[in-house]
This record gives sequence, C-alpha cells and structure tokens, in this order.
Amino acid sequence: MRRMLVHAGLVLGLLVISAAVTSAQESKSAGLAKQLSTALDGRKMDSVAAKDPASADTYIGVLYFPGLQLLTISGRYSAPALLDTRLEKREYRDVYIELNGAATAGTKVFIEDLGADGLKARREDNQLPDNFEAAGKRVAFDGDWRKQQLSEQDYQKAFAAADAQYAQLLTALLAQLK
Repeated sequence: MRRMLVHAGLVLGLLVISAAVTSAQESKSAGLAKQLSTALDGRKMDSVAAKDPASADTYIGVLYFPGLQLLTISGRYSAPALLDTRLEKREYRDVYIELNGAATAGTKVFIEDLGADGLKARREDNQLPDNFEAAGKRVAFDGDWRKQQLSEQDYQKAFAAADAQYAQLLTALLAQLK
C-alpha cells in the first residue's frame, strides 16, 4: 500500500512539473501572430508598420510571407518626420526597409517568426527555429541552449522576454490595421 502511495505521488509530481514546463513554454505571441497574418491576408498586404506607442521615436515594421514567416523589426530612427510621412502614406514596406538599414545602433530588434505562428521555445523536428536579435545578441529558439552557451534557465528567460516583446510589437501593428 505504501509503495502505491509513493508511486502515485511520484506520478502526480511528474504531471505537475510537466504541466508547469508546458505552460512556461506557451507563447504570448502565438494568437497575435495569427491575428496579424489573418488581417494581412484579408487586406492582401505583405507589410505593415507603426509607431511604437511606448516610445515617440521608435518604429515597428513587418514583412509577411503568407504561411511562411513574419519578419519583424523595431528600432529608433534618427529622422522620425520621414517615417511619420511614410506611415501617413501607408508606405509600410518602405518603413520596414528604412528600419532594417538605418535604425539607431543599439536599438534594433529583429524577430524571425518562421511559420508566422508566434515564437516557440523549440520547434518540431525538421523545422527551422524562430530567432530573436536585440542589442547585437541573437538567440535561436531551437531548444539547444548549450549550443548557444546558455543555461536552460537563461534560455527560458530569453524566450519569455523575447516573446513578451514580440507580443507588444504585434499588438501595435494590429492597432495600426484597425
């Protein structure tokens, strides 16, 4: 009887740990990425850009490849009037291109959401990983933290921070489309 209780306790403990790990890896950006993809598909658009509501001289742009990926960039720009004019004219691709080439050093954030389905902490077999780059540091969310010289805990922190930032950027882009 005692063995059965110990065994049941171990199984229950493993289930709780497994649930905690799964919930820790749930993406905040997944639903938002799907909403943005659907909105862009519905408008037959391949890009959108917006001013970051949290920072007056920071802009966000995205290039969308239907069903394949969202390439999102954010950064400060030294000539905000130029990008403001492009936003007014809905020249979203041009905003993306300007940010990609001339965002202020140290402020650029670049996200490769392969699958256009939000960031995932690890991909299924034979799928390329999502990538996040900020302040010159790049993290590939392939589940192999050792290869990137990170501890598992640092990898999970990096994923949570990247996912939260991506969710904020997607929210601003969705607001631009409304």
